Order: sequence, then structure tokens, then C-alpha cells
Amino acid sequence: MFSKKIRNIALFSVIATLLAAVGYWNISPERFLEQPVASVDENAIDYYAINAHSVQFLPDGKLQYEMTADKVEHLMASQVTLLTKPDLQMYRGTAYPWHVQSERGEVNPDGTEVELIDSVRVARTDQKNRATIITSSRMTVFPQQEFAQTQQAVRIEGGGGWSTGVGMKAYLKDSKINLLSNVRGQYEAR
Repeated sequence: MFSKKIRNIALFSVIATLLAAVGYWNISPERFLEQPVASVDENAIDYYAINAHSVQFLPDGKLQYEMTADKVEHLMASQVTLLTKPDLQMYRGTAYPWHVQSERGEVNPDGTEVELIDSVRVARTDQKNRATIITSSRMTVFPQQEFAQTQQAVRIEGGGGWSTGVGMKAYLKDSKINLLSNVRGQYEAR
């Protein structure tokens, strides 16, 4: 009987100790079911390239574009690609490419849109050796559609004069450029 009493006291002591531990450490089933939240660094780069060079051809084998950049960095979280000093020759299968340059660029995940940032310059010399130069602080280029646009101030030089405006839509395939507002220009008669 004495051993039964000691055994009960020991059992109750262990149970009391466990209950005290649960209260002390605030152990609850929910706490064990919670999954830790992993923090994601939005600027984490999963790969990069220095002095990158890329060439793409059209289905008929003609050159579509050739791009170089001092640095290419791919952001893991957003799948956006950052470009440092991008330099793009958009041939579009012709011998007279549009030459696109800027200080920085951002390419969306599927490569259909390129945001050019700071000192943007788009230039072309046609078959009659006439130069057209478009400059702006920021521009979005859609390489597959051969289209560019901006809401920023734009300057266009060519054809014996210049034009400025705010906002632009450029249809590069057709060499057609529309300035959207505050348009001014000066041309010399030939």
C-alpha cells in the first residue's frame, strides 16, 4: 500500500510538472502548427552576366536584333532582368537597324517589354543616308511589335530640323512617330 501511495504521488508530480512546463513555456498545439514565414529579398539576384551579348533571328533566318550590355542581373522574386548600359540594334530583317541605347534598362519576365531609363537614345540612318535621332529620359520598347512609347519629354532630330514634345508613340517598323502634346519644331526648307 505504501508503494501504491508513492507511485500515485510520483505520477501526480510528473503530471503537475508537465502542466507547469506547458504554462511556463506557453506550449500550445497552434504554436507547433504555425509555419515560419520566409522573408523574400525583392532585390535578390539569382544570376548575372558581365559584358553580355545576345543575338536573335527571325524565323526566315534574318537578324532580328543584337543586344549587348555591360551587366545583366536577374531578380529572383520578380523575374525582372536589369540591364546596365544596354545597346540594342533592332534589325527587323532589314539592313537599316534602329540603334537603341540607355544608361539602364528593365526587361519584364517574358521579354516582351523593355523599360529604358536615363539618357535614352534611339537612332536610325535610312537607305538614303538620312539620320533620325530620338532622345528622352525614359522610354518603353516592345521589340516584338517594333513599337516604342513614352510619357516623358522627347526630342526628335532629322529631316533638316528638330521637334520636341511630351509623350510619344513610335512605330519603328513603319518609321512613323507621333508626338502627343506640347509639340514644337523647326525645319529648314530645302
